[in-house]
Amino acid sequence: MDGRASLNDTPSGNRIRIAFFGLRNAGKSTLVNAFCGQEIAIVSDVPGTTTDPVSKAMEILPLGPCLVTDTAGLDDEGQLGAERVRRTLEVLANTDMAIWVDGPCEAIGDASRRAEFMAECARRSVPVIEYRRGDSVDALRSRVASVKVAPEPGLLDGLVSSGDRVICVCPIDESAPKGRLILPQVQTIRDCIDRRATCVVCQPEELADCLAAERVRRRGVLVVTDSQAFGEVRRIVDAERAKMPSIRLTSFSILFARQKGDLAAYVNGMAAVAMLRDGDIVLVAEGCTHHRQCNDIGTVKIPKALGRLSGKKLSFEFSSGGSFPLSGVKKPSLIVHCGGCMLTRREVRRRISLAADAGVPILNYGLLLAMANGLRPEEVMP
Repeated sequence: MDGRASLNDTPSGNRIRIAFFGLRNAGKSTLVNAFCGQEIAIVSDVPGTTTDPVSKAMEILPLGPCLVTDTAGLDDEGQLGAERVRRTLEVLANTDMAIWVDGPCEAIGDASRRAEFMAECARRSVPVIEYRRGDSVDALRSRVASVKVAPEPGLLDGLVSSGDRVICVCPIDESAPKGRLILPQVQTIRDCIDRRATCVVCQPEELADCLAAERVRRRGVLVVTDSQAFGEVRRIVDAERAKMPSIRLTSFSILFARQKGDLAAYVNGMAAVAMLRDGDIVLVAEGCTHHRQCNDIGTVKIPKALGRLSGKKLSFEFSSGGSFPLSGVKKPSLIVHCGGCMLTRREVRRRISLAADAGVPILNYGLLLAMANGLRPEEVMP
């Protein structure tokens, strides 16, 4: 999985993560292949054959869309072995359900490693299913399917009901993908449809006409914009509020921050902008990897906005995908994170927790760009 999905795929951030763990030669890869019904992982009697996590997207009813991952043995040795174990534990950090695979026999030290793993899962509130090599794979599938995994809250929970109107402002500029909408826009539109709300999609130039048409209904409307268009959209919304005071405004990034993250933590992070000093390090983190444009939001627009707001000369570091570096020569003074549409709720909240443990304030893209356009948090948090 490289973070990209076809139009028919469930986004990886919306899949339940099921990962297989155990010691070397326990039979994890053989089990993963049998569980998925196809050859996903390389199988060998040589200990340490699986070196990197290998994942497969599949459907498991009644759970729904899942991502199944094979991992390296937790007893791997040497310098490379330690790196493999580190990557395996990174998988655990983003796992909703763990399968512990017991090998045919238990060697000295195996029991302690197993106990450590179970304790770590308990600390992370990750349910564990134990499987002994040779047991029924069909029985394992049934056990997995019966586990209750708490669903993520919806993007528009508490905001939109049947019959409501939502206007999605989707600028088509140099950063927009050719011939399609970006994932946050698509998921918001789908959430509207699921709630039997009416969704109107426009560019900023058409927003005034869309709002004028809504006046006839004399009902509230929610405007969801790309955060980068906050300035233009705010002017249009403010002009229309004199005639229709019930307009609510937010952004796709803020909706995802509300669904997957912790808005209170992000709002607290806004105060840290005024505390920045010359030379401070800011980590800009994105949950996906994509081709950088000349006017890229993460590497260009966010640094410019922070520079204007703080009035300081800052140093920026950037991370994307599964990377979230908080250790280095000097820890950052602030983290600015994307909405996290490609990440699971567990992963986004883990990152917020890591930032809190490190004493580093964290801020969301949408709230930062709202702040840069003079909007207060309460004006964009419906």
